[in-house]
Amino acid sequence: MATVLYITAHPNVQESASYSLSVGKEFIESYRYANPTDEVVHLDLYKAEVPQLDADIFSGWGKLGAGTAFEELTDIEKAKVGRLAQLVDQFVAADKYVFVNPIWNFSYPPVLKAYIDSVCVAGKTFRYTEKGPIGLLSDKKAVHIQASGSVLSAGSEFAESEMSHRHLNSIMQFFGITSFEGIFVEGMAKAPGQAAEIKEKAIQHAREVAQSF
Repeated sequence: MATVLYITAHPNVQESASYSLSVGKEFIESYRYANPTDEVVHLDLYKAEVPQLDADIFSGWGKLGAGTAFEELTDIEKAKVGRLAQLVDQFVAADKYVFVNPIWNFSYPPVLKAYIDSVCVAGKTFRYTEKGPIGLLSDKKAVHIQASGSVLSAGSEFAESEMSHRHLNSIMQFFGITSFEGIFVEGMAKAPGQAAEIKEKAIQHAREVAQSF
């Protein structure tokens, strides 16, 4: 049995109000149908507590690195450092990842960056060697579902400005995850009359990818 961590970074609650969440929902439903014994864990980043790296966290990490016991940290340091540890442990324990987000100003919502920072941990998702850092999650797989009003995928006019999928791909490679595929719902603002068709095409793609994920 595999564990899928379904990570969504969208403030909307209703999936029908979001292109990325709508396609993500279809992906997960298709995946569950094809893999009924697997566990799917939904991590809604807008509802989860995802601490941003700040002075409290760096202070706590510094104390721990100097030999201070976790119990001796301040209450705020323990809360934030402890939560980061929970997030990265959950990430490492999963077998597959599905990231879902909209594009805002050529990138993803800030909460997804905070989450990425929480799981980029030496000794957990990568380690340093004499030849440079190497990923520790080479046995994992990931899919990225992304929606944007403009067309931003590879080969488009604005592909070089896209900082979401390209950055997430870099992070996955850093972790050793080479099985990483993008599913894009894009161009709805450019061609609003074709929005329904664009969404349906992305849903079909998502269902196909889910069958072999």
